[in-house]
Amino acid sequence: MKLLLDTHLLIWAAAGSERLPVQVREMLGEEQNEPLFSAASIWEIAIKASMGRADFKVEPRLLRRGLLEGGWKELAIASDHALAAGDLPPIHKDPFDRLLVAQALVEGVVLLTADPVVARYPAPIRKVEKR
Repeated sequence: MKLLLDTHLLIWAAAGSERLPVQVREMLGEEQNEPLFSAASIWEIAIKASMGRADFKVEPRLLRRGLLEGGWKELAIASDHALAAGDLPPIHKDPFDRLLVAQALVEGVVLLTADPVVARYPAPIRKVEKR
């Protein structure tokens, strides 16, 4: 199964953080699962880190390089993702989260999130419990 992590889960996974839910850790450890990260997450980190957000204290270039070297696949942003994001109901206002949901829909991959609002979308989303 292809697993797309939302941005916070991605940061925690890359850092080996204790905040990463056990369920996500186990899914990433299963050989048949393929971990993905979105260019939207790197974009979000770059923007929010430059704004001084405390929960985005990570260097996006190093994160991207580490993920790629660790065998993760990058999911680029395509125009069909942008169009699908525009078609989503207004459940969540964050454009980055909306784009991740749209990518999951268009690509048929499972989006893992701890955000209960994101999990309300009718998409291949699996909500995981925060630690």
